[in-house]
Amino acid sequence: MARTREFDLDAAVIAAMNVFRSKGYEGTSMRDLSEATGLGSGSIYAAFGSKDGLYLAVLDLYRQRYATPIVDLLRSGNDARAVIREVFIGAVDDITGDGRHLSCLIVGASMERAHQDVRVADRLRSTTQSLELALYDLLAEAQVRGQITTDRSATDLAGFLVTSLQGLRVMGAINPDRAALTRYAEVALTCLD
Repeated sequence: MARTREFDLDAAVIAAMNVFRSKGYEGTSMRDLSEATGLGSGSIYAAFGSKDGLYLAVLDLYRQRYATPIVDLLRSGNDARAVIREVFIGAVDDITGDGRHLSCLIVGASMERAHQDVRVADRLRSTTQSLELALYDLLAEAQVRGQITTDRSATDLAGFLVTSLQGLRVMGAINPDRAALTRYAEVALTCLD
């Protein structure tokens, strides 16, 4: 008779996510993951197959916890400028809010793993495309209503804003100065004028 798992998979993935955000993929050892999750390496391998399998589960959870709420906000039907500003200021809050300065897993995975692992690249591409599409829909509607500039296509504006948002996260990892990051966010939003 097979043994029943006696641990919470979601809690293990959350704990692993914090380790990967703090140390990156390469800097995270199985010992780190065991200590963070409270699971032995055998249990991690049984549940996820490998460190890579756990990392992929972490990327999926990260999308669910961080990217999906942003997409939902962008699709809320509220004023485009206000919603996009809220997304950017939310990113600043995330970067500077808890004092831990955990890196954005999307940025970290892009730099560290996307060029080596097609499964990681596919997940990152899917996540960023969902953000771009939600932004595109919001921006295209705002252009039709005359609320934002039509000097640039909604496609280009959406791509620029996702790029700026990720750049903000990179700069926040280097220097998590709230006032400076807020100013940079405000400059990015001028593309809507």
